[in-house]
Amino acid sequence: MANVTVYTDGSSRGNPGPGGYGVVMMAGKHRKELSEGFKRTTNNRMELLSVIVALETLKGGGHTVRIYSDSKYVVDSVEKGWVFNWQKKAFKGKKNPDLWKRFLVIYPKNRVLFTWVKGHDGNALNERCDELAVDAALGTGLRDDIGYSSD
Repeated sequence: MANVTVYTDGSSRGNPGPGGYGVVMMAGKHRKELSEGFKRTTNNRMELLSVIVALETLKGGGHTVRIYSDSKYVVDSVEKGWVFNWQKKAFKGKKNPDLWKRFLVIYPKNRVLFTWVKGHDGNALNERCDELAVDAALGTGLRDDIGYSSD
């Protein structure tokens, strides 16, 4: 199976506000960019959705996937095991349970490793993801973020 490198980022223009995600995926000589915008969402939802979409895009399973993200929310939730404890407690009192449940379906299909990168610090691929996310948030034809709740 392939080794896949993924950079992800999320953006919201206001929190909540219009938002988007950006993803750059690379495996061997292949490179793919993904982005999408939503009418009303939060930055954390877009950060998490970018990871989910990247993992859902992979064909098959068993890949080693290194995800680079500037989101402490996402990286720490997984790497420190918080999300697995939230799952045991049915996400009671936690934000974004719809997205975390979706993440937990796709996560075990590959060997997923997270690396936190400092945002807006000159990392070209992180900057590209930010550009994709911001452009998506400011774009036209924004979708409804069905799972978003202002609770």
